[in-house]
Amino acid sequence: MNTESDGVNLQARSWRRSFLPVAENVPEARRGARLVLASWAVSEDASETIALIVSELATNAVRHARVPGRCFDVAMTYDGGKTVEIEVSDASPRHPVVKSFDPDATSGRGLLLVEALSDAWEVRDQELGKALWARVLG
Repeated sequence: MNTESDGVNLQARSWRRSFLPVAENVPEARRGARLVLASWAVSEDASETIALIVSELATNAVRHARVPGRCFDVAMTYDGGKTVEIEVSDASPRHPVVKSFDPDATSGRGLLLVEALSDAWEVRDQELGKALWARVLG
């Protein structure tokens, strides 16, 4: 059976998982993303980049967007070719701000990393909260 039409793989894949907003779930989100990316046969380089983006966005959701009684969600879609889209959503309406950082600081670089590692990223308002979206071409 032919799964391609005009060079577009028609077997897009997606994954979504909810997490309680606690620090212990950041490595769990990263680990889940790596397992899914491996099952999708995404290249090792792209997988490492995507896992880092998931980790940074999940960390932001835990540290800055925690809403009592609400989880954060991590979702990925893969077009079956070379594009993976990542979305981390939370219930907080506050948008993150990319800001300069103190070179001696031990945190504050997450969105700068996401900006540097992704091909595109943005904040999307949702009915409840927001989603941080990023795209990686592998």
